[in-house]
Amino acid sequence: MGSILKQWLTNLGWTQSLLLTIVDIALVLVLTYMVLVIIGERRTLWMVRGLVILMLASALSHSLGLGLLHFVLEKLVIGAAVAMAFMLQGEFRRLLEQLGRGEILQLFQPARESIPKPDSVIDEIVDAVKELSQNRTGALLILETGVPIDERDFSVPGVKLNAEVSKELIQTIFQTSTLLHDGAVLIRASRIVAAGVILPISEKSASRQLGTRHRAAMGITERVENCICVVVSEETGSISLAERGILNRPLTSSKLRELLIAKFSQSTDREPVAPQLRSLGRQIREQIKGLFSLLPSASRRKNDSKAKRS
Repeated sequence: MGSILKQWLTNLGWTQSLLLTIVDIALVLVLTYMVLVIIGERRTLWMVRGLVILMLASALSHSLGLGLLHFVLEKLVIGAAVAMAFMLQGEFRRLLEQLGRGEILQLFQPARESIPKPDSVIDEIVDAVKELSQNRTGALLILETGVPIDERDFSVPGVKLNAEVSKELIQTIFQTSTLLHDGAVLIRASRIVAAGVILPISEKSASRQLGTRHRAAMGITERVENCICVVVSEETGSISLAERGILNRPLTSSKLRELLIAKFSQSTDREPVAPQLRSLGRQIREQIKGLFSLLPSASRRKNDSKAKRS
């Protein structure tokens, strides 16, 4: 009788330990899922993925007894978390506000904010460029096509704006009466990130007809592959498109629209990830249900093996 009770207590302890491990993993997955839903951007998800990898490496080094490596990784995790808290202030503010109001379930729902379509952003850019070209107002726009450009690739990073792309704002920035008209405008997805950006000049030999804006567009696209530049000449009003250090000119506004649509129509950098997250959530729930269904059978197999040995 005592041996049976001992076996039962041992099995109970093993089951509780397994349950606690499963609950621990499930809570981490739920928290990660909640953060991903709040962020909802693929580009930002890369940073979250990097933080998760650092956390897993830190936990693995701790379990293996690698004290020095665990110490270094733990400090890196803390530094990365603080950096992300600064970069994602809006998302963290939304998280804290909803937690304070008790809206726990709404944290698992994607944000209802409408995501601007690439075509609408392209329309705003092309309309602004068309007006600037007709008025012979010089302009230089940098459009990111991939990962964000490192500010160290610029001669001067410019003034932060973080505003929605609109033709009125673009036209206003490049008016000669403004302080930012001499620099370039940096556009990331549907946002004007900065204005007054000073770019490196291309060292390639070029036609004397090309001004500083054209050489700057060639220079940045030579140095950075994940961007293109739209240039409006101040002297002739002609429109040019620079990519990989090569100028495509002169262009009409309709041709510029075609080239931009062809470049950005397949882009998924700002695609919402809610459908993929919902699929991931279903898979996680199925895996957890499968683990719980295995618990009774595992306990029975362990009891049977102990009974045979006794």
